[in-house]
Amino acid sequence: MSTAAKPEISVVIPVYNEQGNLPTLFARLYPVLDKLGRSYEIIFTNDGSADQSSDLLAAQYAARPDVTRVIEFNANYGQHMAVMAALERVRGEVIVTLDADLQNPPEEIPNLLKQTDAGYDCVGGVRQNRQDHFLRRRCSQLVNFVRSKTTSIEMSDQGCMLRAYSRAVVDGIVRSGAVNTFIPALAYNLARNPTEIPVSHEERHAGVSNYSAYQLVRLNFDLITYFTTAPLQLFTIFAMLCSVGSFLLVIVLGTRRLILGPEEGGIFTLFGVLFFLISVCMVGIGLIGEYMGRTYQVVRARARYNVSHILEAQS
Repeated sequence: MSTAAKPEISVVIPVYNEQGNLPTLFARLYPVLDKLGRSYEIIFTNDGSADQSSDLLAAQYAARPDVTRVIEFNANYGQHMAVMAALERVRGEVIVTLDADLQNPPEEIPNLLKQTDAGYDCVGGVRQNRQDHFLRRRCSQLVNFVRSKTTSIEMSDQGCMLRAYSRAVVDGIVRSGAVNTFIPALAYNLARNPTEIPVSHEERHAGVSNYSAYQLVRLNFDLITYFTTAPLQLFTIFAMLCSVGSFLLVIVLGTRRLILGPEEGGIFTLFGVLFFLISVCMVGIGLIGEYMGRTYQVVRARARYNVSHILEAQS
């Protein structure tokens, strides 16, 4: 169905080096949306791909200019900035986010829309029978556990990009102006009536994951430090306990010195205590640095991303 000036549905898809997946994605996604009988648009954000993704997106725009829009970044700014750029430009009343790697099947989109039609303003997908390797699944479970204990965000599967949001929630995300943000968590905070549904999960059609282990760690640092100061509070409590323990140890060692006299090896105990306290201080400095770094990024007001050009039909 041809898009209107204000379509009912906007589908947002970040793209980074997905030339092996895009043809199959096009072949599966457009028929699903055409069958809905509702006006829609699809916004692809090319996040500085180094392969042929840009050419494939341009060809798809030429084939379906009525429903296709393409945002081209001049460099790679990360998945969440690619999504944010599209959210700032969506026209639909319901916004669906989807990865380009086909691990979240586009055929699940109608199931998300059933929930938004029922009145839910934030619908998250929970991947069933995940096809990721064992270590990645275990790390995901650990991160979910840490997030649930340190924030008020209740999501069963924070890594699933297949989600649907109301226009009000998306407007709130855009108004936040966040530099480092985790969009699903921010949307959950802004939603009045969130829910989750199970969605299928497939093996990656082509290519490899664009998230390295380091990037996943950084992403979860962003999540925890953006939404809570609990790590600082926990560290403060831990540091206080260490101080009490160190003070008691000094009393014990001083008492033994007075009663038993000099003891062989005592210097190594003191070195051990010293090294431990230094390591605690280093952890604290790093933690404080994480929060200070985010404050600095906001204060300097540098552009979060730069758009090279946009392919879209003139309305």
